[in-house]
Amino acid sequence: MYINKLFSNKKLLDNNYDFFIKKRLTVKIGENEDLVEAHLEKAKHNMLFFKKNLKDSQFNDWLIVTLYYALYHAVLALIVKKRYTSKNHTASLVFLIKHYSQLKEDILLVQELSIKKEDAELYTKLKEDRHKASYESKINFTNKNINDYKQKVKNFIQKTEELIQ
Repeated sequence: MYINKLFSNKKLLDNNYDFFIKKRLTVKIGENEDLVEAHLEKAKHNMLFFKKNLKDSQFNDWLIVTLYYALYHAVLALIVKKRYTSKNHTASLVFLIKHYSQLKEDILLVQELSIKKEDAELYTKLKEDRHKASYESKINFTNKNINDYKQKVKNFIQKTEELIQ
């Protein structure tokens, strides 16, 4: 995906955002703190599953899938916090960049709690690897890949918890 362009070109970001709104892949909803919490709990639940299965590298492909969905549910929690819902993974990423990549007046937090380009790159890279893990016949993921992703996803979930409070 074109992460660098989305971060550097506001018009491109807005056009993508508007496209997903028009296609109703991103939809305005009312406040729903229960759904925010449900997505965050699902992210943590996926991380528990990951932790239980981490020792068996025979299933690294499924660990990639689990990590991706832990990350994705954290993203969905952030989206619902802004009173929207998303029905598309790319729409979710565009929403995340548009609404969380810089501090807003309603989020009085330090800069480390905003979503950075590296967070978006993690999302797209893990999404690509999740696709490979789900659909390719080869198992390409090493324990190092898994451990690198694990720490980044854990950090993102922690950041999410701080952003939604």
